[in-house]
Amino acid sequence: MTDPTQNPDFPKDPYPAYAAMRSTSSVQPVIAGSSGRTSYLVTGYAEARAALGDARLSKNTAVFFAGKRSRRRLHPAVAHTMLASDPPQHTRLRKLVTKAFTTGAVAELRPFITRVTDELLDQWSVGEPFDFVAGLAVPLPVIVICELLGVPQADRSDVQRWSAQLFAAGAPDVIDAASHSMADYMRDLVAAKRRDPGSSLLDRLISARDEDDHLSEEELVSLAVLLLVAGHETTTNALGNALLALLQHPAELDRLRANPDEIPAALDELLRFDSAVNTATFRFTTEAITLGGTGIPAGVPVQVVLGAANRDPKRFPEPDRLDLDRNAAAHLAFGHGIHRCVGAPLAKTEVEIALRSVLARFPEIRLAQPHSKPNWRRTQLVRGLESLLILT
Repeated sequence: MTDPTQNPDFPKDPYPAYAAMRSTSSVQPVIAGSSGRTSYLVTGYAEARAALGDARLSKNTAVFFAGKRSRRRLHPAVAHTMLASDPPQHTRLRKLVTKAFTTGAVAELRPFITRVTDELLDQWSVGEPFDFVAGLAVPLPVIVICELLGVPQADRSDVQRWSAQLFAAGAPDVIDAASHSMADYMRDLVAAKRRDPGSSLLDRLISARDEDDHLSEEELVSLAVLLLVAGHETTTNALGNALLALLQHPAELDRLRANPDEIPAALDELLRFDSAVNTATFRFTTEAITLGGTGIPAGVPVQVVLGAANRDPKRFPEPDRLDLDRNAAAHLAFGHGIHRCVGAPLAKTEVEIALRSVLARFPEIRLAQPHSKPNWRRTQLVRGLESLLILT
């Protein structure tokens, strides 16, 4: 069948298409309209979880694309990140950054995240339409991850713009150009930090490269780019998706406003309901496998659709209903297995603090245009809003 994600209207509401696919088979081949290449879409929860933990599904894009002609000119620092690697390389790289995103490490950031959130909310005007995405969902995680990595304030708008361009669906030239801009910038920043060292996470990674030789220069730049991009893209989308879901479900919004201490427990259901990452990053079979009763030959791409898996009624009854009493801790919004998002604790903390602050400061918050359709980004990998106009 033709890949439904190629439909230009797909980003507006992908869930009916996913449900239709699951009703036929939870794993099935699709043909991409642009390349004509066959890949397999995984839309069932059990099958997605199994695929995410299956070592026979490789993420090593360098191996898959070796010898294949391509018109793309992605910078290697973007094309071959930690996400595009397998153990033992992936294990070594992930170990270097894990400590920065533990629950304890993130707890130390709470005062900073709270202060930044309050400063951004101070710019809102009660009674006037305000774009939640541009005003909070984008700048908050950008400021936090840039602070962690030691990116100068003057450079942060460029970093955010290049990151957004990396997810520009249907614009390969834009994506490729942005990959070079981002990688070149990070290479220059590494050089600047070598001349004037600090205490940021990037400085610590440079030390691992220069003193302990745990990183090659290429790995260092690639890891820095990945942390910068992944460190805010997921959170930006999660923030917008969560607030939109609550605004569209007034009873649940009122409940959290009256009981803000329930927000941490509600996050899993909000993340499940509208996953910030729609489709997991690239995987391919290293040998023929059977998944969900479907045979998949060796050497073909497998797309694990996290958004579809999180709406599988076999795992989450009445999946299209937002239910803050649901135990949704097993959702796949952050992936699963060795590639589960290393920054998940930071993302959840930022969303929690932002929702607490918004609901506390603006008890009358509502959609500025309640009957208009949300403006979704036209991208396949992530699911997020271009804008979200609200009234406070």
